[in-house]
Amino acid sequence: MNREELKAYLTETFPTATIGDTFDFPLIVVAKENLLEVVGKLKNAPETKMDFLFCETAVDRIEQFEIVYHLTSTTYRHDMVLKVMLDKPELPELPKIDSVYSLLEAAEFYENEIFDLFGVTFDGHPNLRRMILGDEWPGYPLRKGYEYPDIEQTLK
Repeated sequence: MNREELKAYLTETFPTATIGDTFDFPLIVVAKENLLEVVGKLKNAPETKMDFLFCETAVDRIEQFEIVYHLTSTTYRHDMVLKVMLDKPELPELPKIDSVYSLLEAAEFYENEIFDLFGVTFDGHPNLRRMILGDEWPGYPLRKGYEYPDIEQTLK
C-alpha cells in the first residue's frame, strides 16, 4: 500500500478522524476516547498490520498536549503518524490518556519518558514511573513555562 492508498484506507476506515500528511508520513488525528480502538484496528487489520511503535512522544502546544505515535508495519514496510490532542489542566492536576502498552509493548519506555518530562499519565501502563529525573525532581521540564530549579538545592 503506497502513501495515497494508506490515506484512502484511513479515511474510509476511520470516518470521524482527521487524515492528513506530515513531511514524511500519512497522519491520522483521533479523539483520545478512540485511541485503543484505532491502534488495535491498525495493528490487527490485514490491510495495515501496524505492529511496531518506533516512537511515541509529546508536544506541549501551550493550551493542550499532542501525544504523537509513529507506527510501522514490519510486514508491508509502511509508516504513519497518529496523534491525540489532550486538554492541559492546571498543575497539580495531570492529563490522562490510555496506555497503548497492551497493544504495543514498546510503549513502556516511551510512556515513562513522557510522564517524567511532561507529566502526562497513562492509564493501564504496567509500571508508570519517573525514570530519568527521579521522584524527587520538581515539576515536568519539557512543559512550556517550566522554571528550572536550583539544581544544587534540589538534589540535597
